[in-house]
Amino acid sequence: MEARKVDHNHVEDKRLIDRESKYFAAAGRINYFDLVIDSAHGAILTDVDGNKYIDLLASASAINVGHTNDLVVKAIKDQAEQLIHYTPSYFHHRPEQELAERLAKLAPGPTPKKVGFGNSGSDANDAIIKYARAYTGRQYIVSYMNAYHGSTYGSMAVSGVSLNMTRKMGPLMPEVVHVPYPDLYRRQSGESEHDVAVRFFEAFKQPFETFLPADEVACVLIEPIQGDGGLVKAPEEYMQLVYDFCHENGILFAVDEVNQGMGRTGHMWGIQNYHDIEPDLISVAKSLASGMPLSAVIGKADIMDSLGSPAHTFTTAGNPVCCAAALATLDVLEQDHLIEKSKVDGQYAKARFEEMQDRHPNIGDVRMFGLNGGIELVEDKVTKVADPDFATKVIYYAFEHGVVIITLKGNILRFQPPLVITRQELDQALDVLDDAFTAVENGEVTLPESDQKIGW
Repeated sequence: MEARKVDHNHVEDKRLIDRESKYFAAAGRINYFDLVIDSAHGAILTDVDGNKYIDLLASASAINVGHTNDLVVKAIKDQAEQLIHYTPSYFHHRPEQELAERLAKLAPGPTPKKVGFGNSGSDANDAIIKYARAYTGRQYIVSYMNAYHGSTYGSMAVSGVSLNMTRKMGPLMPEVVHVPYPDLYRRQSGESEHDVAVRFFEAFKQPFETFLPADEVACVLIEPIQGDGGLVKAPEEYMQLVYDFCHENGILFAVDEVNQGMGRTGHMWGIQNYHDIEPDLISVAKSLASGMPLSAVIGKADIMDSLGSPAHTFTTAGNPVCCAAALATLDVLEQDHLIEKSKVDGQYAKARFEEMQDRHPNIGDVRMFGLNGGIELVEDKVTKVADPDFATKVIYYAFEHGVVIITLKGNILRFQPPLVITRQELDQALDVLDDAFTAVENGEVTLPESDQKIGW
């Protein structure tokens, strides 16, 4: 397949980035490309030099209904003209009231739910820690290796995906225990999915059998599908075993839906990829308000009643403009049938990637759950040794050819386009990735000289 080189001009991008580097702290950005976004609509980005790109990232899965969606934009404008903000910590406003009720009713399971608002996924996961400890009277939190839950002190303590999220910042929040998350791709020789589930459940139980009293554990916090850990889904049997263990021991079962919620996986919630699981607590953010700063913790009513004000209040949480954007986002998901579209388009993209996998020796694994995938690139399919150099060259080639995609864990392509992406745009982007694999295999891609590592 012939590569289609796009003649991109990055002069203004680079000028602005050079100027910004004098003022913007490096800890706030992961280094990828010289891209300054000027505007965006649907699944298309336009930079300050006028170059256009197909977005396969959706702002880290924060723009599920597409950039500048007309209904969302109208809701923001209308609400901004009426009331930009008054803190719900003191008084009430209708967008917050309507959104709280709607989210409570959308949460999985029949148990009555209540909602608390924040500003980011990080504080929503902090809320899970607060409510779990308050309700159970216990202190320990169990979370997972390779998990990403946020950058506040509580949420980064339960994360386990980057050394730079702990380096130079300890001591972190105490009483957190990390356990391994199941990876079906790197199973042991001859293992079935059942074998993997049992092996990792035994690893999950080991702390409880050696140093961690179950009756002192407040909650288990898990991503139904690990996001920054590589778009990895635990086996159904494993999730059920952990869920049952929690119930048997009075431990709350909490799920992080910041990355995987809001229709991303072909279901409203990522946990709905499993059967008959009703979480006790759920964290939501990112696409909740189409990228506007809004988060929510949704919990069973009796758990949410365990804390009183001001245990989880923020001046700008539940901002009326953000709540209006969230209500419009939910309307778009429903009216445009984007959850169903995510499922159908995800199956199509998976088939395309699997066909590429047959032809490209460095594609080790294709994991796709709705329009939500991790494409793992390895040195070879036998050893499954990660190949971050190959992956970095793929994403750089894609960028130079008008497609924005990044890596996770160095060697895994993060495929999370806006759910509104058209089939034509999807095909064009997949063709560019196919070309990228070929170009890198043939030694035709050279990375720009830089003293900065590309990616995490």
